[in-house]
Amino acid sequence: MSEVQVVRVGPEAAAQVLAVVQEAFAARPPLDPPADALSETEESIARLLAPYGGLLACLDGDPVGALVLDPVGSTVYLRRFGVVPSAQGHGIAGRLIDAVVDHAEGYDDVTVVAREELPRTIRFWERQGFREIARRSPLVEMRRPLRTAVFQAPTPDAMHALGRSLAGQLAPGDLIVLSGELGAGKTTLTQGIGAGLGVRGQVTSPTFVIARVHPSLVGGPDLVHVDAYRLGGLEELDDLDLDTDLDTAVTVVEWGEGLAEGLTESRLEVRIVRAEADDAPDVTHPTADPIADPAAVPDELDPRRVEITPVGPRWHALSFRGLG
Repeated sequence: MSEVQVVRVGPEAAAQVLAVVQEAFAARPPLDPPADALSETEESIARLLAPYGGLLACLDGDPVGALVLDPVGSTVYLRRFGVVPSAQGHGIAGRLIDAVVDHAEGYDDVTVVAREELPRTIRFWERQGFREIARRSPLVEMRRPLRTAVFQAPTPDAMHALGRSLAGQLAPGDLIVLSGELGAGKTTLTQGIGAGLGVRGQVTSPTFVIARVHPSLVGGPDLVHVDAYRLGGLEELDDLDLDTDLDTAVTVVEWGEGLAEGLTESRLEVRIVRAEADDAPDVTHPTADPIADPAAVPDELDPRRVEITPVGPRWHALSFRGLG
């Protein structure tokens, strides 16, 4: 099995970083104007690395991926991000992003600048939890909160398993706010949470009852499953006469985005996004680097991306790395 190692580097690694950047950017389609990375030299890369350094990914000891860290205010820009074509399919890009999270402590988020002529590259960043914040043609600026964890769920079983795994992190009083289009998998994820919590009753969409309580069978917290679509605000939960105390239950709210922000200072914001037809992960090789051309996906699969963002002090000591 190939071994991937990501290390923090400085100007002393300029030659290695330059070699990766040149090979990675040269393999991309021609752009007008050309990417600035193609004009880099060892000296210019060394200057870029001097203030804050960068990251170098090696596959079996050979440099195959690199980026430069450039903190600006409360965000960290990722400059000269590249993975050589021969190393795609080994999860190098994802490992680099994981390492950025580890090395950017004290900052709020990370930012990249992509080219609008490269839609697959933009979709790669979207799959990693980045959102467009500005566009100055041909540049697209995209940002991701540092604590957002991103998971791929290629099947309903995988979505259910993710929910079950997430349940192991939950405690009485926790609030999970789910967002995503119709059919995205919100209820499937909640079913997994219910299974992980060991609650009674079949977890189904609460659309026609607004809220449903599933009592614990194992002495843990109950599960309160809420459909906020028809609620004027989550404060209306107090008027529903539920058979449990929300402070002692785990509450999962579908369609709660934009309603829950004032309810509690700590919550998990979970966003589920359905993959586009040409934007699905390589299910034959689950570690495939999505910056490469996406592979065809069997018709029976309908992949999802799940983004989990912890908000508030409740989650400061917890990590969702390896969940799922």
